[in-house]
Amino acid sequence: MSRIAVLGAGAWGTALAISLARRGGHTIALWSHSEPLAEQLTETGENLQYLPGYTVPSDVRVTADAVAAVFEADFVVLVTPSEHLRSVLAQVAPALERDQIIVSATKGLEEASLLRMSQVIASLTENPCCVLSGPSFAAEVAAGIPTAIVAASAASAVAQRVQKEFSSRTLRLYTNDDVAGVEFGGALKNVIALAAGVVNGLELGHNAAAALVTRGIAEITRLALACGGRPQTLSGLSGLGDLVLTCTGSLSRNRTVGTELGKGRALVDILAGLNGKVAEGVRSTTAALGLAARYGVEMPITEQMDAILHRGKSPIEAIRELMARPGRDE
Repeated sequence: MSRIAVLGAGAWGTALAISLARRGGHTIALWSHSEPLAEQLTETGENLQYLPGYTVPSDVRVTADAVAAVFEADFVVLVTPSEHLRSVLAQVAPALERDQIIVSATKGLEEASLLRMSQVIASLTENPCCVLSGPSFAAEVAAGIPTAIVAASAASAVAQRVQKEFSSRTLRLYTNDDVAGVEFGGALKNVIALAAGVVNGLELGHNAAAALVTRGIAEITRLALACGGRPQTLSGLSGLGDLVLTCTGSLSRNRTVGTELGKGRALVDILAGLNGKVAEGVRSTTAALGLAARYGVEMPITEQMDAILHRGKSPIEAIRELMARPGRDE
């Protein structure tokens, strides 16, 4: 019986706990930073705030004590928003044993440091680390709908252990050793999904949406390669696969935020309507531009998205500027 601690009881953390419990063969603890949410989950067996309609099996132990959750766990899965990953890991790091595998299931970049999540983890611990990413809406994973994602680690044995313990009849894991490529695919697709939502909100049609997604993967790939990723990774599940899902799926929070921006709503009002859920692309946009400046990478879609989000630019003017850029080879 492998022992798995899932730190973060949002939609994705809850869905992973459900998937792991459905698979069987695990002892699972699910940690919530909110004691009232932990109590509600324990009493009702349902995450009414973040993932309503899906039963959390009774053998999943829900707790608001992070240190207790990770005690003697074989795998510690971090599923917090990117802005909180550092503080949560710092809270439990003194209690970790060196052989416990940390699994990052957070798709984002740390805004202040511009670090990927695995780099944040490495700055706080010396534990082996693996990254989970790929096209995976939480509700569909919770429902047991077939899903394929990637487990990435520089140590192949670590990725293979995660693959073995997390795979099930409905969740298929592929391994990869390109951690940078996998993480950039997962983080930057959220930025492009915001822009895809803007196109949707402005009702610009399918041609514009297809062009946006295609040029978006080119933009993501340029930055990922500059930071050590491999091009083939960005054409796989954690790159193109996740991008297509997030740019086109109605369950995408980032696309939803972009759609509302395209309709003219203010960002502050849109985010308030998410009821505590996170659209990671809003923060990742700033971090992506910081990295682009550091490495001299051109990211026009990200630049326009940043102007819409943080400088009050109108979405239609941003689209006009993208269309008016000088011609170039593909």
